[in-house]
This record gives sequence, C-alpha cells and structure tokens, in this order.
Amino acid sequence: MALSLKQLSTKGELLAPGHRACAGCAETIIVRQVLQAIDYPVVVAVPTGCLEVVTTPYPYTSWFVPWIHSAFENSASTIAGAETMYRSLVKQGKIEDRGTKFVVFAGDGATYDIGLQFLSGAVERGHRFLYVCLNNEAYMNTGIQRSSATPMGAWTTTSPVGEVIVGKKENRKDITAIMVAHNIPYAAQAAPHAWRDLMTKVQKAVEVDGPSFIDVLSPCQRGWRYETEETISLSKLAADTCIWPLYEVVDGVWKLNYRPKKKPITEWFKSQGRFSHLLRPENKHLVEEIQGVVDKEWERLLR
Repeated sequence: MALSLKQLSTKGELLAPGHRACAGCAETIIVRQVLQAIDYPVVVAVPTGCLEVVTTPYPYTSWFVPWIHSAFENSASTIAGAETMYRSLVKQGKIEDRGTKFVVFAGDGATYDIGLQFLSGAVERGHRFLYVCLNNEAYMNTGIQRSSATPMGAWTTTSPVGEVIVGKKENRKDITAIMVAHNIPYAAQAAPHAWRDLMTKVQKAVEVDGPSFIDVLSPCQRGWRYETEETISLSKLAADTCIWPLYEVVDGVWKLNYRPKKKPITEWFKSQGRFSHLLRPENKHLVEEIQGVVDKEWERLLR
C-alpha cells in the first residue's frame, strides 16, 4: 500500500472513535496508524493497561478486529497461542489461509518489566507476530509509577522529587537492543509524529518470517505534564534532541531513519512538568550527566 494521506483517508477505521482515552493521548493515534498500515486481516492482543481500559469498558468495545485481553504479563504468550492455532487450522484444512497478521499492543510496564520473560520466550520460539510497545515511560494506568522505561531524572509517584532523590536515579533499559539480541528478523524504534516512518516499519515488520518488535514513543499528557495539544510536537522534539532516535534493525543490520540537527536536552526538559526540577541551578550537574548519556548512546547508534 502506498502511504499517502489521500489513500489512507479512504480506508475504514479499525479502532472506533468515542473511546475513553485522555485528551492528547498518543496511544490511540499509534494504534490507528499501525492498523491502517496492515493490508491483511488482523488479530490483536492487549494486556491490562491504559489501552485496554479506555477501549473496552464492559460491555463496550472500540475494536473492529478480533481482540483478546490477556493478563498484564502474558500478551506475547497469548498472541503466540493464537498464531500457532491459526497455522494448525490452516494446515488441517479447516480454515483458509488469508494471510492473517497477529499484533500485540502493550505498554512499557507490560513490555520492559512484567512481561519481558514471556516476550523473550515467544520470540525465541519464532512465532510470527508483531509486538508494538506503546511506550509512555511509566505505569500511567495505575498512578504514574516509574518503570524501567522511565528516563533518568523524571518525576513519578515512585521516584518523587525531594531532599532525598531528584526524580528517577537510574537510566532506562534499552529494550530494542535486547530484542535485537534475540536475533529476530526485524526491530525498530518509531514515534507518532513520523507517521510515514512508523507505518512503513509496520509494513516491513508484518512481512518478515518470524517475530518483529517496534518500540513506539507514546507521549502521555497526564504523566509527562504538558498541554494536551502538544503531543505530536513533543514526539518530534524527542527525535530532535536524540532522546528517542528513529532507527530499524533488519536481520541484524542497523539503519538510522532520521538524523536531526541535534537540539540540547534542556529543550526536552523545558517541555514537560515531570522534568521541571532539573532546570534548577542546583541540578545542573544532573542535566549534564543526562546529556552525556544521550550523547554516548547517540554516538554508539551512529557507529
């Protein structure tokens, strides 16, 4: 499918409007982009989290595709079971092979932390599915607690700002590199402002013979503390400051998709209330430390 806005506007929606996501939430934007990029029947699994809560309050649903709710930790196992059953039924001649694709949408808590063992097992077994991490960098659904995707210095309810600590003390986990280390055929990082880049990556991901993984930055106005209309501009700023590089890894070969005129990390901190404390003079050393980490990761990616 050619990725033009005119052609995309003629496609039917697979996620209904009227869901209960917060104003400014990026998750439903990302889901619509992903589903519109796939020109096959789709089965979706979603674990407990923001997306599940806002799209399926009993007895309603916003989904126009077969949809499975799993526990917080095991969406990868759930979709692996569905994919295996589909292949078995096709092999037995009980259903026609229509090229159905299997997709997980899960938050960073369910991906980086609670579900990592299940995800690792499913990709190691080679199940053919696309796993999309909707990465809003904290456990937003349960009260904005830190996850291992939360960046250093960020305020959350479990990494508060005070006399003892100044936000989260640890660097975030590099989940995409962890997935690449599983030798899967396709992995990538993406963001919703770069819609053509994201949707092209989805098209590549669903065509590979095996598991694929895309980590998508998903700005959250409640947890990040910004005005609702700034979601897409913040997505772009993340790429421009190199806090969130856009790249893909195809059969082990790394490719950078966007090389910005790099902006200082302070521009990122100024844009969100969760970082406002870092702009105080007494925290200048922490800003410099975080900038050093971002620079080091960027240079490593370029190499």
